[in-house]
Amino acid sequence: MINKMNKVAVVILNWNGRHLLEKFLPDVINNSSLPNVEVIVADNASSDDSIDFIQQSFPSVKIIRLDKNYGFAGGYNKALKQVEADYFLLLNSDVAPLPNWLPPLIEAMDANPNVAACMPKIKSFTKPDHFEYAGAAGGFIDKFGYPFCRGRLFNKVEKDDGQYDHSIPVFWASGAALMVRSNLYLNSGGLDEDFFAHMEEIDLCWRFKNQGYQILAVTQAEVLHLGGGTLNQQDARKTFLNFRNNLYMLVKNLPAKKLFPILFQRMILDGIAGLHFITKGEMKFFWAVLKAHGSFYKHFARFMKKRKALHPGSFVTPLPEMYHGNIITAFFFKRKHCYNQL
Repeated sequence: MINKMNKVAVVILNWNGRHLLEKFLPDVINNSSLPNVEVIVADNASSDDSIDFIQQSFPSVKIIRLDKNYGFAGGYNKALKQVEADYFLLLNSDVAPLPNWLPPLIEAMDANPNVAACMPKIKSFTKPDHFEYAGAAGGFIDKFGYPFCRGRLFNKVEKDDGQYDHSIPVFWASGAALMVRSNLYLNSGGLDEDFFAHMEEIDLCWRFKNQGYQILAVTQAEVLHLGGGTLNQQDARKTFLNFRNNLYMLVKNLPAKKLFPILFQRMILDGIAGLHFITKGEMKFFWAVLKAHGSFYKHFARFMKKRKALHPGSFVTPLPEMYHGNIITAFFFKRKHCYNQL
C-alpha cells in the first residue's frame, strides 16, 4: 500500500515500456513537482528491464508490481486499489506533460464537486501544432455510439490554432491523461476489465454521466502524446477491440427505450463497415469486425446483467454532450471535417 495520502497520484501503467519511460518519464517528473503530488509506475509484469531502469534512474518514483499483464483496465484497477489520493491521474507512458499542466486540472476538480473527471488538451508529440488522435480537446459521442473529439473527426486531425481554447463539459475524457475522483473511481468498480483495452474510459465517463456527474476538458492544461504505444491504428486487434467494446458500452449505458433500436441500426452500420473493408481488400479488418460481433453475441447476456447492476432507472437522459446526429453521415456525406462545423 502507498500509505502517504496525496492530493494527486499520477499513475503510469507500464508493460515492457522501458524505451517510453526513458523518453517521457523525465517530463512527467519535472512538470509534476508540486506538494502532495506523487508519481507512480504500475508495472503489468514486464519482461524487460523497466523496473530496474526506474529504480536506478528515478528513485523517487514509486513502483507497484503486478503479477501478470492485466491489460489497461485490469492493470489500473489492481494498481489503484493500492494508491491513496484525492485524485487519480491515469497517464499513458508515451505522454509528455507541458509545464504547469496540473494546477488547472486540480483547480477544475476542486471548484466543482459535481465534476467526476477531467482531461487536458492533448496534442501530438511528433507534430505539436496539431491535436492528437486519442482525445484532442475533449471527447464526444454520437447517438450510435461512435466516438469523436473536439479537434479530431475520424482520421482528420485539426491544427491547434486556439479554436478550442475554452474549457467545456464533454462526453468523455481520454484515458491517455485522465484525472478522476478516487472515491468515484473505486466505488464504481473502475474501468471495465472485460474491455481489456480501448474505450473503457468512455464507458467509465458514460457511467459517471448517467449518475449526473460532469466530465470536463480543461484546455489550460496541455500534454503531448506520441500515440500508438500499445496498438497502432493499423492493427486488426485494435479494430476488433474497438468494434466489440463499443457494442459492450452501448448495452451497459443506453436508456432502455433506445437500446435495441440503436443496436439494430449498429448491426447494419457495422455490416457496411465490414463490406467497406472487403472492397478495399483489407480482409484482416473485415474478419476483425466479424469476430467482434461474434464475441459480442457470445457475451451479450453477461453484459445485460451488468446493465441491470447499474440501475438503468437512474440513467440521466438526454445527455447534452451527446451528438444526436450520425457522425458518419456528417463526415463522409456532408463533408463536415472539423468539430466546429457540426
